[in-house]
Amino acid sequence: MTTAVLKAARDFMVAHRTDYARAYAEFRWPLLDKFNWALDWFDAELATGASADRPALWITGAGAAKLTFAELSARSNRVANGLRALGARRGDRILVMLGNIAPLWEVMLAAMKLGCVVVPATTLLTADDLAERVARARGRFVVLGADDAGKLGMLDASVPRITVGGAPDGCVDYASLLTGSAEFTPDGETNADDPMLVYFTSGTTARPKLVLHSHKTYALGHLTSMYWLGLMPGDIHHAIAGAGWAKHAWSCFFAPWMAGATVFIANQPRFDAPALLQTLVDCKVTSLCAPPTAWRVFVQQDLRSFKISLRELLSAGEPLNPEVIDQVQAAWGITIRDGYGQTETTLQIANPPGQKIKPGSMGFPMPGYHFRLLDAEDNDAEEGALCLPLGADRPAGLMRGYQRDDGTIEPVEGEVYRTGDVANRDADGYFTYVGRADDVFKSSDYRISPFELESVLIEHPLVAEAAVVPVPDARRLYIPKAYIVLAGGANGSPETALSIFQHLKARLAPYKRIRRLEFSDLPKTISGKIRRVELRQAEAARTDRGAGEFREEDFPELSR
Repeated sequence: MTTAVLKAARDFMVAHRTDYARAYAEFRWPLLDKFNWALDWFDAELATGASADRPALWITGAGAAKLTFAELSARSNRVANGLRALGARRGDRILVMLGNIAPLWEVMLAAMKLGCVVVPATTLLTADDLAERVARARGRFVVLGADDAGKLGMLDASVPRITVGGAPDGCVDYASLLTGSAEFTPDGETNADDPMLVYFTSGTTARPKLVLHSHKTYALGHLTSMYWLGLMPGDIHHAIAGAGWAKHAWSCFFAPWMAGATVFIANQPRFDAPALLQTLVDCKVTSLCAPPTAWRVFVQQDLRSFKISLRELLSAGEPLNPEVIDQVQAAWGITIRDGYGQTETTLQIANPPGQKIKPGSMGFPMPGYHFRLLDAEDNDAEEGALCLPLGADRPAGLMRGYQRDDGTIEPVEGEVYRTGDVANRDADGYFTYVGRADDVFKSSDYRISPFELESVLIEHPLVAEAAVVPVPDARRLYIPKAYIVLAGGANGSPETALSIFQHLKARLAPYKRIRRLEFSDLPKTISGKIRRVELRQAEAARTDRGAGEFREEDFPELSR
């Protein structure tokens, strides 16, 4: 019964993938009391019948593998039995620090079947980071690559550690977990609200928080992510996403498998855009989701020379600049569709397949999501804080809450959940991202969106990346300053600065023009997001002009 209810909701979304109006009006979240995604969907629906022998996971490059749904079901059963033999029990937290190799997917499925809670972690963590995350998440087991075993030194000795690719001293060889039975019997039913995943946020402005998701919030919730991706059974979907972050679960786990599509992974020692594009051609990949940083590199290639099989192109992580979308459209005749969501939620707002796209807009609310825009006085407005109503309209894809360091849960309560972002909504219902609430600022009483200014900066051929922050100004309160990473071959000369200032003057109204530039690397989180808070703090602490800073007044020709 549980599988049938979810299948009906999935089939409705697939059937109306290009009919947004009907999908939004008629979609209802499945109401499930008992639900285990790995058992009731992956095993019961995908690993049986017609889809059983279709590829579920296809990895090229390091760790190459190709596993069907039936094979992955059996292998994850073996791992679940192996973990149970080591003492894993329902509710235990298992920190998983693996790259894009098959054991990552096997362990995630196995942990869900056991009723354990997966704590994904990036392989970029240091020994201190790993120890802190195990402690804060209350980790009971750690699974990682043997090459990362040197990071275990700070870990409490009582925490069992399982390594892939060998067994250093004190570790259990992952291969031993695969020697048991391919039949698995759960110890009982799983409640839909039981915890399933604990994610650490990227920490762009503060210490990372622990986001707790359940089988309901992240498994059912990703019906919206599937809808945005436009996936159908039999598709081959590739997402450029680092393991350990929420976007990886979105596009490399739940959404593709909710659709019955193949998760495709192209592992590379380092990002090589031409080689990756050729792999997508050779393997006839049908959909591609990439972060803005990757799309900006892709458009530097001769895209027309790649004979793609792609039907869907997507971008997420941060808003994608319109000029990149235009270049891809001109080369391939396909429009990149933006999507917006958070670690705390599934996909909230997006441009779904078949809908007219407005340049710069992030699209419409996804089926099952409703929004309020609240001004500074918490009144409804057409521009303001982006909020999700709670109560009857609470979306299934919203987290259960933040896990405190003592293991208790801080639930989401009140009338609304505040995303921390600012957006506006036009007369046609399109939402446009303005910026993080912490990033938006006022200059001469005008509201300034750093993202809007960064989009204009990126249009300049010498600008590879940019971050705009406010700097104090005696007359205007604040003025915009841009930190700029230059494209390869460019130099931070006065001539380059003048060229960028002239570009901005021609495209921006005087009240929001960038008045200062500095060529510099950008501080980022380990997930690659810009930490504008560090730049703001640096500017607030400055008492004199920054080294390498250029100002509009340095160039008299700008006043002509």
